[in-house]
Amino acid sequence: MAAKELRINQMIRVREVRLIGDDGDQQGILPTAEALKMAEEQGLDLVEVAPNSSPPVCKIIDYGKYKFELEKKNREVKRKQKLVKLKEIRMQPKIEDHDLQFKTKHIKDFLDEGNKVKVTIRFRGRELAHTDRGRVLLNKIIELLGEGYHIDKAPAMEGRFMSMIVGPNTKK
Repeated sequence: MAAKELRINQMIRVREVRLIGDDGDQQGILPTAEALKMAEEQGLDLVEVAPNSSPPVCKIIDYGKYKFELEKKNREVKRKQKLVKLKEIRMQPKIEDHDLQFKTKHIKDFLDEGNKVKVTIRFRGRELAHTDRGRVLLNKIIELLGEGYHIDKAPAMEGRFMSMIVGPNTKK
């Protein structure tokens, strides 16, 4: 109860507020004490919805119901949200054609599920002198994937690894 009294005391410092009734119609600009009295008569709460406007805008509503509706709306938004995961496929620059086609099939499957895929080529030892082979391999993967996908991050060296990120085309 003390927290509610504190909010009411802070609100009384403002002399006048623009009041919106529980049915949504504007009551006009009223003294804060009168707005509080109207809310108490209806058994509802006086909630400040736009504190930065001049005068502040307050609304007479059931605060518990208002919070419940906001939480319900947030849960609904989260449920409809699709999380995009980043999958990774690793290979070496001396990969055989069949293995490359097999890994490309996995990349397509991941992309069709709506995930992004990081294709990484690991160079070991003397292979680092031939990073151009890695770039050729990544370009071959792009050719094998075909249409319907886009490159989020172009092939680039990161230490001993060359990688690129491929994403699915978004359908609007």
